[in-house]
Amino acid sequence: MTVWFVFAVMTAAAIFAVLVPLARSREAVAGSSGSDLAVYKDQLAEIGRDRQAGLIGEAEAEAARIEVSRRLIAAADQASPELGSSLRRRRATAVAAIVLVPLVVAALYGTRGQPDYPGQPLAGRVRETPAERDLATLIGRVEAHLAASPDDGRGWEILGPIYARLGRGADAVKARANALRLLGATADREADLAEARVLEAQGQVTPEAKAGFERAIALEPNHPKASYFVGLAAEQAGRPDEARAVWTRLAEAAPPGAPWLAPIQSEIVRLGGTPPPAAATPSAADIRGMVDGLAARLAADGSDFEAWLRLVRSYAVLGDGARARQAASDARQHFASEAEKITRLDALVRELGLGG
Repeated sequence: MTVWFVFAVMTAAAIFAVLVPLARSREAVAGSSGSDLAVYKDQLAEIGRDRQAGLIGEAEAEAARIEVSRRLIAAADQASPELGSSLRRRRATAVAAIVLVPLVVAALYGTRGQPDYPGQPLAGRVRETPAERDLATLIGRVEAHLAASPDDGRGWEILGPIYARLGRGADAVKARANALRLLGATADREADLAEARVLEAQGQVTPEAKAGFERAIALEPNHPKASYFVGLAAEQAGRPDEARAVWTRLAEAAPPGAPWLAPIQSEIVRLGGTPPPAAATPSAADIRGMVDGLAARLAADGSDFEAWLRLVRSYAVLGDGARARQAASDARQHFASEAEKITRLDALVRELGLGG
């Protein structure tokens, strides 16, 4: 009943909005015609006063009275049909407003409305925080850009983790797949796409997702994300011993202080295993040896762009700015024709304060 009461009030307001201008127009027409008649009557009275005062002669006064009287009669004749016609139009319009408007509204609402649809409180509609509105605006802009430039791999790579964070699995799969296709296969991109497939499958490591994780491990053995999900796939398939073995190998290969090591150790314990001891913190000489080994590998095969980025960052962390800049220069030569990679490399150089 409350809904229909609201509709009745709204309909009455609409009818009122139609009738008020009509009433005003009637007053305007009547006022205009009445003012003309009053002017001519005043003129006749003024002619009589002028004649009594001797300002004009009798012949002149008679001629003036005839002319004004003629205008007075013409004005009266013109006003009468105008007012009658206007009145008929106003009455027809009023009837239409009173009868037709409610009928049309009721017919439309009967075919398209949902009177039983639950209400949405104001609090629920304004619950969205400013940060969420800003994020929605950002996503909308990136989506509009990608609709116009669907081959922008970097844009898809930016959008992928945002979709994943929002739980939009299908959209995350699309974004990750486009980034992989346009920017090339890396262990991280293969693992990210496979993870999006797991999200889309509501936590299940599907065969397609597992194949993606295995491709990531082929590109980078002991890749943390890929190795974790390969172990999870084994557990979901009813092979906990295989899962524990995968996670144990990953823990054994973990670098000191790896942020993902503690969760992996917990998974091993959960499956009844004993996690291997954490690796000792390497010395400065050990770190230098690993960085030099990475540099030697890239000197032999410089096709791994992500490895170049790690090398530049590693030299910068060691405080060896000259070698970091040289590594960046070598990377530019290898990927001179790939603008997206050069852009990322330049961004890293600026981030590390290397200049050039």
